[in-house]
Amino acid sequence: MPTPNALAETAALIGDPARAAMLAALLDGRALTAGELAETAGITPQTASAHLNRLTGAGLLAVAKQGRHRYHRLASPAVAGLIERLIALAGTMPGRIVATGPRDAALRMARTCYDHLAGRLGVAITDALTGSGVIELTADGGAVTDSGREMLAGLGITAAPSRGRLFCRPCLDWSERRPHVAGVLGAALCARCFELGWVRRRPKGRALEITPVGWQGLAERLGIAPEAIRIA
Repeated sequence: MPTPNALAETAALIGDPARAAMLAALLDGRALTAGELAETAGITPQTASAHLNRLTGAGLLAVAKQGRHRYHRLASPAVAGLIERLIALAGTMPGRIVATGPRDAALRMARTCYDHLAGRLGVAITDALTGSGVIELTADGGAVTDSGREMLAGLGITAAPSRGRLFCRPCLDWSERRPHVAGVLGAALCARCFELGWVRRRPKGRALEITPVGWQGLAERLGIAPEAIRIA
């Protein structure tokens, strides 16, 4: 169990506005350079490098080197989950006007939360899977039913438990304030949607675009109507 000092140090690291902005920018699961993160946070590359070194030293970020470049990413799904929950909590602090999610309609409709689907798309898929008995979710975990395994296999999803990470769990959605599926299964669902061409990344940020093939697949394979996802 971490000591109170260690807890306070980690909270202080995340609490800096520039570092918080860089951590949030990495929630889509991609790895970014110090220059890209500096632009996101509105600081100089030199200042960004100092912040990134501290975050890496604390185990919040991991660094991959490729040629002359160093790419920074969140160290683990646990870190991503922590940042996402803090974003959700920040919107409900006393004295604040509660706004459930970003002003950007595209980001609210469909996005990635580290390596799984979020926004209305992620919640709609979760509702479809629980409503049809494919998965069962509790407050802190979940499981695939016997009939659910067959259905997921039909979609090309054969995710298996992974050591050190929950197979299936609910993740409170930042904008919808309802759970979407995370864990190994959530990552597999997200990856399969990309493979099938149901979703694609937008040029910037972590918002996703649902393709025409995606709308058709969601309706035919999961019974999800466009009205459950689209924002007027």
